[in-house]
Amino acid sequence: MSLTTSAPHRTGPATAGPDRGSLTATARIVAGPGGSLPVLESAGPFALRRTRATGPYARVTVVGAMSAPLGGDRLALEAEARDGASLRVDSAAATVALPGPGGAPATYEVRLTVGAGAELRWLPEQLVSAAGSVLRTRTTVELAPTARLVLREEQVLGRHAEEPGTLVSRLTVRRAGRPLLDQELAIGPGAPGGWDGPAVLAGHRAIGQLLVVDPEFDDPAGRAAESRLLGEHAVLAPLAGPATLVTAVAPDALALRRALDEALGHLTGGR
Repeated sequence: MSLTTSAPHRTGPATAGPDRGSLTATARIVAGPGGSLPVLESAGPFALRRTRATGPYARVTVVGAMSAPLGGDRLALEAEARDGASLRVDSAAATVALPGPGGAPATYEVRLTVGAGAELRWLPEQLVSAAGSVLRTRTTVELAPTARLVLREEQVLGRHAEEPGTLVSRLTVRRAGRPLLDQELAIGPGAPGGWDGPAVLAGHRAIGQLLVVDPEFDDPAGRAAESRLLGEHAVLAPLAGPATLVTAVAPDALALRRALDEALGHLTGGR
C-alpha cells in the first residue's frame, strides 16, 4: 500500500491561520479487491486514514488537517474502487467553506471512479457555506455497467444564526460512458435570484441528495416505479437508468440527515 503525505503547493505564506495563502492540493484513494488500499495519498487539508469497517468494505475517513477551503484554494479529492472492490469513504467532521483575502472563489473537485462489480459508498459529513465565502464544487462520477454507488451530498447554509456564503455545486454521473445525471445548484447572495424562494429552498437552511445506483434496479421489481414523497422533507425520483435520486430540504442539518438516512435504509434494505 502506498501511504504518503504530500506537501501542498501554496501561492502565499505557508501559515495555518486565516491569512494563509491559497493552496492547491489533490488527495487520492485507490481500493482493490479484498479490502486492499494500494494507494492512500494525503495532501493539503485532506489527511486520509484507514478506519475500522463493518462488512466487505475498505473504509477511509477524511480528517481535516487545516481550515479549508478558503477563498482562492483549489482542492481535489480522487477515489477509485477498482474491479471487484468495495470502498466506503466518510469524513470525521463537517467541511466549512470560509472567505479568503480578496474575495477570490475556492474550488473543490471530487472525482470518483467505480469499476466492474465494484461498490463505492461516498458518505462525507456536511459542507457548511459560511458567510462571505464563495465556493464552486464539482463532483464527477464514472461508473462501469455493473458498478454500485451510494453517494450522499449535504449542504448547510451558514453556521448558527449566520447568513450563507455563495455555493455553486454540480454533480455529473456517467455510467458505461453515457450520462446518467447532470445537475447544478447555485445558492447564496452570489446566485441568481429565486434560490431561496418556494420553488427551490423555501427558506430552508439545509439541502441534500442521495444517489443510489444498482444494476438490480434494471429489474422493475427492484426499483421505485414513480416519484413520491418520503416523509416531510424528501422526494424520491427514479432515473432513466438503474438509479434512484432522493432530494431533501430541511430546517437544519440534523433533520436533513434523518431524512436521508431513512431514504438510504428504504433503498438498500439496511445493507
